Amino acid sequence: MKIIGFNLTKLLIEKKEKKPEKLEINQNIDIKDIKKETIHITDEEVLKISFVLTINYSEEYAKLEFEGNIITIPAKEELLELLKEWKKNKIPDNFRIPLFNFIMSKCNVKAISLEDELGIPIHLPLPKLKLNKPKQ
Repeated sequence: MKIIGFNLTKLLIEKKEKKPEKLEINQNIDIKDIKKETIHITDEEVLKISFVLTINYSEEYAKLEFEGNIITIPAKEELLELLKEWKKNKIPDNFRIPLFNFIMSKCNVKAISLEDELGIPIHLPLPKLKLNKPKQ
């Protein structure tokens, strides 16, 4: 599968005033639609995949939502298998896992920046350096 396009169509971020005592953060990706399309830059059949990625904080403290599309050129066999499975609202793992990883890599970078701007705790653990104390 070759990814040739990515664009966001909706970006939502909201935060409430009071931060809860215990903060839980959940991230979810939902594939809304997969359909064949034709585009002018290639004669090959392409797939347009519409998605929504949401990051929800407990007690509705904050929410980030990214909606967008990905354009891919899958191999002919992949295309047929994917469309067949999508009719049952399923996505084969060999396609779903790289797709979700790509969505997260694009959206998480933007999410971290937006969380920083609004003073919301970052939803991913960032690496931290520690002082290495000599053993006695």
